[in-house]
This record gives sequence, C-alpha cells and structure tokens, in this order.
Amino acid sequence: MASDSSKETRTYGVTSALSHAQPKDKDIELTKKLETYLVRLGIYETDDELQHRIAVLAALNNLVKDWIVKFSTEKKMPELVASKMSGKVYTFGSYRLGVHTKGADIDTLCVAPRHVERSDFFDSFQKMLRERKEVKDLRAVEDAYVPVMKMVFDGVEIDLLFARLALQELPLDLDLRDDSLLKNLDPRCVRSLNGCRVTDEILHLVPQRENFKLTLRAVKLWAKRRGIYSNVLGFLGGVSWAMLVARICQLYPNAVASTLIQKFFFVFKTWHWPKPLLLKQPAQDNPYGLNVWDPRVNPSDRYHVMPIITPAYPQQNSTFNVSYSTLGVIKEEFEKGFVFMEKLFSGSECNWEELFEPVNFFNKYRHYIAISASAKTEIEQLEWVGLVESKIRLLVNSLEQSEEIKVAHVNPKQYPKTDESDPKTLWFIGLEFEKLEHLKVDLTFAIQSFVNTVQRQGLQSARLKEGMLVDAKHVKKKQLGELLPPDVLRVSKKRSSQGARKTVQDLDSSHQSDSSFVDGEQQLPVRKGRQRSYSGSTSPSKRVKTEQRGDTKTVTAPAKVPCSVTKR
Repeated sequence: MASDSSKETRTYGVTSALSHAQPKDKDIELTKKLETYLVRLGIYETDDELQHRIAVLAALNNLVKDWIVKFSTEKKMPELVASKMSGKVYTFGSYRLGVHTKGADIDTLCVAPRHVERSDFFDSFQKMLRERKEVKDLRAVEDAYVPVMKMVFDGVEIDLLFARLALQELPLDLDLRDDSLLKNLDPRCVRSLNGCRVTDEILHLVPQRENFKLTLRAVKLWAKRRGIYSNVLGFLGGVSWAMLVARICQLYPNAVASTLIQKFFFVFKTWHWPKPLLLKQPAQDNPYGLNVWDPRVNPSDRYHVMPIITPAYPQQNSTFNVSYSTLGVIKEEFEKGFVFMEKLFSGSECNWEELFEPVNFFNKYRHYIAISASAKTEIEQLEWVGLVESKIRLLVNSLEQSEEIKVAHVNPKQYPKTDESDPKTLWFIGLEFEKLEHLKVDLTFAIQSFVNTVQRQGLQSARLKEGMLVDAKHVKKKQLGELLPPDVLRVSKKRSSQGARKTVQDLDSSHQSDSSFVDGEQQLPVRKGRQRSYSGSTSPSKRVKTEQRGDTKTVTAPAKVPCSVTKR
C-alpha cells in the first residue's frame, strides 16, 4: 500500500497534479474509438515498415562508425587506437517520441569524438555517403543555423545533424542528457545536441508514455488539419505540441488519451499567455555561460507572446516565432476543440472525425496576400521555397504593426502551381481589417520590405540564382480561382452552402469560422456584410464598397513585386 500511495502522490513537473483520478469506462471506450479512428486513417506504419526504419538506422550507424575509424587512421593515429574510435547515431523528434506517421522523415544526430571536426563531417563523410547506392537526393546545408545533411537512405528520408563532443572517445553508455557534455562546445554543436536532449527529457518527464504518445498523435493530427502546425510560419512545431501534451500528462497522470485531450483544450483555452509553460523548474545557475531563456536578464525574451520553454539546459523558448495573430488563431482553435470535447463527453451524437475537420481557410476572409516563389530547376525551387517560407513571418509581423489590420492569418499549407510554363509555390495570408469608415490600407511598404529581405538574404547566403523569383500581391476572395486549383475552392464552397460532410482523406476544407482575434484577445463573431460592388482601375490600388455602414476601404498593394537576379 505504501508504494501505491507513493506512486499516486509523485509530482511531475513544476506543480502537483490536478487530479489522480483513474479512468472511467466511458473514458476507456472513447480512447479505443480514437485509436480505431487513427488506425483507419492509415497514419500508423506496418511492422515491416517499422523494421525497415530500424534497419536503415542501423546501416547509417555502421557507416558512421566505419567513417570515424577510417578518418582516425588517415589522421595518423596508431591503428590500435583508431580501431577503438567510434561515433554513434541518435534519433530525436517524432520518431524518438514514438509518434511518427507513415512515410515521415527521421531526425538524427551523428555524435563524434573531439578529433573529428564539423568540416570533416561535411567533407569526407558526405563523400562516403555519395558513394552509397542506397543514398539518394543528398543535400548539405552547412551554413544553416543548425547545419544538416538531408538525404533519402534506402527509401527513408533522413535529416542528419552533427555534434563533436569534447571527449577523446565515446563511452558505450553515453547519455546525452548529461549537462557536462556541453562544456567547451561551440554554439552549433550545442544547438545540434539540443534536439536529442529535449526529446529525451520530455520522455523522462511524462508519467505514462503510451497515454502520452496516443494523445500527442491525436493533437498533432488535429493541429495539422486546423492549419496551426508550423514553427517557421509562427504557429507551433512538433516539439512545442509535445511539450503542451506532456504538461497535461503531468497534471493528469492517470488519465487516458480521451480525457487528456479534453483537459488539453480546457487548460490551454484559459492559459494566461505570455505566462510561460514549463515541464520542470529551470536551473538557477548557468554553469557554461550559454544563452538561456530568461526575461529577467534578456529584454528580448519579454516580448515573446506564447513562451513554451524546453526542459533541457540551455532552456530555450520553442515558440519565439509566434505572433499576436497566430496566437489568436491558436486560441480560437483551442476554444473550438474544447466545445467539441464537451459535446463528445456529454453523449451527443458526434464522433472523433468531427474534431479533425480540416479548416476552411479560403472561406474565412475577404482579402488575402498571395506570395509566390519560383526557380528554374527542381532542386533550386526546393532551396528557394525554404528561404522564402522562412521570411513570411516577418511579413506577418509587419502587417500586424498596421493600425488598420485586425488579423494577418498565414496559412501554413503550401500550394504548388504545376503549370509547365510557370511552375511556382504559393502561400496565402488572410487579412481582416478594422471596421473604420473610409478606411485606407497601404500594403506596399510591408510587401516591398518583405521582398527586399528575401532578396538580401538570398544574396548574402549565395542562394539567389538566375531565374529565382518571389512576388506578393493583394487578391480578393473572388480572385482566388485564378491562383488555386478548382477542387480546393469547389469543396470549400460546397461545405459553406450545404454543410456537407467530408471524407477522412480530404485535408483541404472545413466548416466556416467567423470568430476573429485582435492581439490574442477573443472578440465577438463579426457579422459579414455582403459585398455590393467593386470599382477602380487596373492600378494596384483597389477600392471596395461594402454594405456595413457604407464603409469605403482602399487597399493598396503592389500587383507584383519581382525579386530576381541575372548573370553578368
């Protein structure tokens, strides 16, 4: 009895649990239905696919070991000493957490002893990989904030980071959670190690891993379908969603997945952001002088609107990209999720499928900014799209500074336009304006600044090549058909007019939402006036007249702002 009592009262995280209640029959039944639904979606891999991933990781790990022995020999180490040198491949992210989906990539880290430099990794090891017939599409991004090699290894996508430890040789029982490993490391190695250290710490801090994993699978699927899954565009990435779910597991350590999802929406719909979310108390000291999240010391940390703090030293805010607009959208989805879960637990005629209804982004706003990126070759397009996408949040932040713009909501989904004569990738930002009479909105400066930033970054990183273009322009809702495939808008229109139910495979539409947010605070639903007429010329300035109080809006934006470079 004593051991049971000790187990029940154990504290996980920074506070004691809110409830140690055991699951009821209904909770277990709903959890089984959730798991059945997820299996039916086909997001789980088969046993053969899982075994293939394990074999790929083992092969990659053996390659790393062989490379370090060979490299050590070439460095004139005695043969006996070189033969004892070794490296190791660790996993992190969704694969390490046990929540990866079918066909997902694997985040990996190559750890090497101190005599192996990062330059060696990107030189001699890259050459070794290129000689392997099972390695395809190998790309090295050595100048990234976290340097990485991307490849397809025997059909499995791999992202491989590198960290050089200050150890003469690696022990067999090396635990990357040991803070002393960070001593005398350069910042890039610290950042590379951070993924593994955070993932392992999360798993260590949750009470029941199986309940955590099923809940996280469901929350990640929900976030992707509701359009709020993207760290680079100002929403939340995988590690942030994992930490939110982990905190709920700490607060309700005995709950099963259905209850945890209900509590997830209940807790976070009322969370007082920017109050930080912590899985454990940060260390009071900073033994190695690393940059840690601390608003008492770092003034810039005080401006983070939704801080979710990683549990491993050095603690970082995983959501520093979140803006007031994206926070508002996230909070709106928390509220909707909570309403659904209340209906589900009350016995209403609803099922899990309704929670995962894809959002209907293109029926939500009247005005949009369309951003497009194009390049001459497929490989250049991939690199260019990554650069352009990484800067879109800066445009969102700039738009938020305008007093006339209420919400700037970026859609994290990319829309490839496969026209052979003009292939490009598109993104869209939905705009909601303040309801002021004779409103005039000039978007030209914000859009031009964004284009200039992309161009400047492309030049500085030597990634801007001939034929690479980026442009951004204001479009009205009725003009979306000129840019998007008919099936995307057709499904949206059908749902809004008939309320038709989608199949679970349809990921591009959802029911209309009229809620809007300003600076993260919920507002009453906006009554949408019918657009009566449009007038204006072919100039970039568009005049829109609406029925609402006879308001007149003038939206000024460049029809097209090209960004290009030509060979001299």
